[in-house]
Amino acid sequence: MSPARTAQTILGLETSCDETAAAVVRLAGDGAVQVLSSVVASQIARHAPFGGVVPEIAARAHVEVIEAIAERALAEAALSYAELTGIAATAGPGLVGGVMVGLSFGKAAALARGLPLAAVNHLEGHAVSARLAARLDYPFLLLLVSGGHCQLLEVAGVGACRRLGSTIDDAAGEAFDKIAKTLGLPYPGGPALERLAKAGDAQRFALPRALLDRKDCDFSFSGLKTAAARLAEGLSSEADRADLAAAVQAAIARQLAERSDRAMALYAREHAGRDLRFVVAGGVAANETVRRRLTEGAAARGFIFAAPPLEYCTDNAAMIALAGAERLAQGLSDPLHAPARPRWPLDAAAALASPTHVPGRKGAKA
Repeated sequence: MSPARTAQTILGLETSCDETAAAVVRLAGDGAVQVLSSVVASQIARHAPFGGVVPEIAARAHVEVIEAIAERALAEAALSYAELTGIAATAGPGLVGGVMVGLSFGKAAALARGLPLAAVNHLEGHAVSARLAARLDYPFLLLLVSGGHCQLLEVAGVGACRRLGSTIDDAAGEAFDKIAKTLGLPYPGGPALERLAKAGDAQRFALPRALLDRKDCDFSFSGLKTAAARLAEGLSSEADRADLAAAVQAAIARQLAERSDRAMALYAREHAGRDLRFVVAGGVAANETVRRRLTEGAAARGFIFAAPPLEYCTDNAAMIALAGAERLAQGLSDPLHAPARPRWPLDAAAALASPTHVPGRKGAKA
């Protein structure tokens, strides 16, 4: 049974990496979700010469367009600020310069219009993204897999996440992008590698499998990335590169499916007798091979599979607006001094008790 809600119409803002995004989402009292607008301004052309995102360039680009993008989102929704019930903005994790731009704009809009502010965890936005297009009740098991994050979480409700597994080094999307770069593919690398892999033989190259001595739900992609980079150095033909791309894609999909299967087995034991739901979200969820393997694995375990539409897999503001709407509907708002956070784990207790990365000045990495 979903908790009682107050209806919300929220302007969401997302600037955690290299997309400047704004969206208006309406959350009805019965939990129905309507995306009234979703605008994304990409920075791909600015970062392409460098083969990856340059934080300083990203932050400056956000500053240049954030106001216009927000105004466009409101115009496409045919609404004014006076018709909103709140503002939601990503407050982390991410490139902190970019996060500060969107969060500062959100704070200013909330202050000027007398609206409540929801400082949203970007990962929580991904967690609820499948709810943008379909009714999906809590709780569910989530695989969050993107360029910066790779983790398995039990999502019990708004802000209630328990980590079951996480990468101990690189994220799956990061591995896709960096291996694509060693193959000489253009930025963004993940989609380019997927296109190249369609013509390849995934069985040709043997790639290492990580953490075979462990039976937990953690991931590791650094060994795969290194092995693929060494193999790429000796390749000369397009067919060779396609074979390696296919092998890399298959290896990443296999590891994601294997760890997800372990998590589903654990989750099913803990939730016996209830509907079992498995959600995959994040940019890598758009990869056809990955999505097919995960769909098959969920069906084999008796889980209902859900994933966001492709336009909501990558970073967008609609998911931030929905996460903010769910919080504000339960009376959870944030002060105007809410900080921008480069790191912000969804399961803070697990990150402190068992960090997957050595803590630095800013605390445990997400």
